[in-house]
Amino acid sequence: MSEYSEYALLSEYYDRFTDDVPYERWADFFERIFAQKQVKPNIILDLACGTGSLTRILAQRGYDMIGADQSEDMLMMAQENCCGLDVKSPVLLLHQPMQQLDLYGSIDACVCCLDSVNYVTDPDVLREAFRRVHLFLEPGGVFIFDINTRKKLERIDGQSFVREDEDVFCVWQAVIENGALCHYDFDIFELNEDGAWNRYQEHHVERIYEPDMLRGMLEQAGFAEIELRGELSDDAPRADEERIFFIARKPLK
Repeated sequence: MSEYSEYALLSEYYDRFTDDVPYERWADFFERIFAQKQVKPNIILDLACGTGSLTRILAQRGYDMIGADQSEDMLMMAQENCCGLDVKSPVLLLHQPMQQLDLYGSIDACVCCLDSVNYVTDPDVLREAFRRVHLFLEPGGVFIFDINTRKKLERIDGQSFVREDEDVFCVWQAVIENGALCHYDFDIFELNEDGAWNRYQEHHVERIYEPDMLRGMLEQAGFAEIELRGELSDDAPRADEERIFFIARKPLK
């Protein structure tokens, strides 16, 4: 049995295991927000872009896209997903953790999807990440991200889940420790050409962030007009919401 860091092995199967994620609806949601906020972005940063599925869709919709991620393995998949697109500008992919974001110029909007913010388990590191996003956003630009809520992570606490494909079988469990960190242990069984199975393990951790804490971090970074919404919704989050979206703007002055 071999142990891997986050997404070192799962990156190869990530898109197959997340084929139920409605990326087109996510892109629709972002464009609806752009219209509501009267923002017409040209350059968009997909922060923690993963395998680039959303990056690709937004590029195909006419935006100049930058994808940044700290996982080399996920970026290799993003390169495959975004290679050869018939778009006005090639997608730029950067190997950068969000707290070390260092762009070549400014951006008009930033999106950060699929609870990537929860993966930043050190609040001080997340504060720096928000500061870096604010630094590179054009005045009036918007920052949109989502989180897994405490409600969701407490629901899956102690639960086991299975995903399988023709040549891989994945079992994972979620356990909350000290009321703040949700640990995921993945056991991945991969079929060899000789019919035998190899077993690998990956360990992931997400922090439970309270919305008020994140709002304070955004304000500290210089953001304003901070709004919370339910999952892919124009409405405020419900009490039982499992995914919350944050929308924040960099002031014009």
